[in-house]
Amino acid sequence: MKYKKYAKILCFVLCIALLFSGNMGAKTFADTGKNSKEAAGQDSTAQKDVAQNGTTQDSAAVDITSESAVLIEGSTGTVIYEKNKDEKRKPASITKIMTLLLIFDALASGKIKLTDQVTVSEYAASMGGSQVYLEPGETQDVNTMIKCISIASANDAAVAMAEYIAGSEESFVNMMNERAKGLGMSNTNFVNCCGLDVDNHYTTAYDIALMSRELVAKYPQISDYSTVWMENIIHTTKKGQSEFGLTNTNKLIKSYNGITGLKTGSTSLAKYCLSATAKRNGMDMIAVVLAAPETKVRFREAAKLLDYGFANCSIYQDDNKDLAVTPIPVKKGVADGLNYKVNDKFSYLCLKGTNPADITKKVTVEESLTAPVKENDKVGEVTYQLGGKTIGKVDIVASENVDKANLKDYFKAAMKKFLF
Repeated sequence: MKYKKYAKILCFVLCIALLFSGNMGAKTFADTGKNSKEAAGQDSTAQKDVAQNGTTQDSAAVDITSESAVLIEGSTGTVIYEKNKDEKRKPASITKIMTLLLIFDALASGKIKLTDQVTVSEYAASMGGSQVYLEPGETQDVNTMIKCISIASANDAAVAMAEYIAGSEESFVNMMNERAKGLGMSNTNFVNCCGLDVDNHYTTAYDIALMSRELVAKYPQISDYSTVWMENIIHTTKKGQSEFGLTNTNKLIKSYNGITGLKTGSTSLAKYCLSATAKRNGMDMIAVVLAAPETKVRFREAAKLLDYGFANCSIYQDDNKDLAVTPIPVKKGVADGLNYKVNDKFSYLCLKGTNPADITKKVTVEESLTAPVKENDKVGEVTYQLGGKTIGKVDIVASENVDKANLKDYFKAAMKKFLF
């Protein structure tokens, strides 16, 4: 009996030693080099859609007389058509796309609310150009101010909102330029928030497409304002109340199927400009036209670009919801294995002549991991190919935490093995 007792104790000690020396039902995250394996049965043809930036069609395919133009697909950022897209020009009131973007940023962060009352300053009320004739001391809520900017392109409302958010237009303009830099708008410099012609205030067709893309993608509710054809607001001043009608400056709102916005602009130096956004068949087209010779030309040519995009492109997407998951072994962790997931949808814009069925994907995950592993740590990737070329990747990430095991965890595991 005494020998049996000693034998059990010896076995128990050996179990503990084995646990410390190796695997507690887990494997490693590659300390020096990552061992990867292709997940079995996950090499398949799949739908998808990816950023194909810089891929342009022959500019001769669309006859555009405006001095600069670009057409991109919003979800992928693919450039479909371009004409002098990086040429610096005056943007006129298209500037207000960035103003609106910062307003919606402030709303999203909780800095301001749609119901906040904004008091109009002498300076804001003095703005020339397009306006809604706000008076000094007049108050309007943020929601109304957005309507005035989006529908009627009101300079006075834009400046009033700039002052409300940043304290001064100058400080707001600094925010505009910082936001532009963050979007990769490398050929842009803003000097005011409304687009009046001043020295050193410029951007490009492509940079406008970038900020338009950000606005409509991040804040799709902008279309609740930018697609309104006519709306009335109420001025309340010392003189009493008066009604004022807003009419959308974007004529495509009434005529183009799928239009979602976005912003017009015109000055003597900028000529006639437009950033037009539309959605059809899962695609978000953004057409920017700068320095058109006449107002009707900007609408006609923007519509022509949008038509071209919808006629020659299709979207291909893969959300990886069908991804087969075989847990990855984890070494030195409190769990034996780790599940994983894909957070990002993969999108690819197929131009005419591309067969989406030819797109394939390959799933690769780590052979093993070493604890600790945090949720959303990268543990693999899905690679998409077309015609033998890689067209994009999305990360595979941990779907849960796996903490590093401590002495207590090892003891529990050893006891479990010893007793059961």
